[in-house]
Amino acid sequence: MWLCNSSIGRKVVMSVTGMALILFLTFHGCMNVVALFSAKGYNMICEFLGANWYAVVATIGLAALALIHIVYAFWLTIQNRKARGNNRYEVTEKPGKVEWASQNMLVLGIIILLGILLHLFNFWYNMMFAELFPSIHYDSAPADGFGKIVNTFTNPVYVVLYIIWIIALWFHLVHGFWSAIQTIGWSGHIWFNRWRVIGIIYVTLLMLMFLAVIIGFATGLAPSLQDACGGACCGGAEEMCGGMPECAGH
Repeated sequence: MWLCNSSIGRKVVMSVTGMALILFLTFHGCMNVVALFSAKGYNMICEFLGANWYAVVATIGLAALALIHIVYAFWLTIQNRKARGNNRYEVTEKPGKVEWASQNMLVLGIIILLGILLHLFNFWYNMMFAELFPSIHYDSAPADGFGKIVNTFTNPVYVVLYIIWIIALWFHLVHGFWSAIQTIGWSGHIWFNRWRVIGIIYVTLLMLMFLAVIIGFATGLAPSLQDACGGACCGGAEEMCGGMPECAGH
């Protein structure tokens, strides 16, 4: 099959899956920004996106996209190494027009993969997984996404790890954005530099949304658990607090 046997085909698969993942990150980033303004609003989104059939299907689809993207990335890397043969060990001058991210996509990809695993452990495991398997004991209610954000980003170790992850994502996506556009043939001679600028602006704004959430909760500028308790539990909607300890006495 052309998409598997051809180098160009594999690059097309990488481009399409990469653009799909960027769209997911856009949705995810917009969703997370809600937590900066309303704990109750964010938990309402988490409850809506619980372990319903459409959420499970979307999760499986997203996992498949990510897995295909990662497998094809390693496949292309191995293919490029084989094509260079013993020449890959020679010390050569790096071309001036080749970006740093382009030369280190594998390293960036490994950092991003580790970040994804950390993120799945911090959030997905205690949210959707908790709804799928409610008999297992978890630290709080599945819909308490706000509480998990607070608990994660008030831990300085997690803050540093997530910031490193976001930086790696920025380099990876900035290069991947215009590279994907070029691979699928949307960048002519005039639009090549335009797409690069569009990609840099778009990815930068996207990563800033994630950083705003991390830094907002790490510095205490975002709503606290007490604010969430006062706005939800104490107002009579105890289920939205997901068992926050601050609400225990109300």
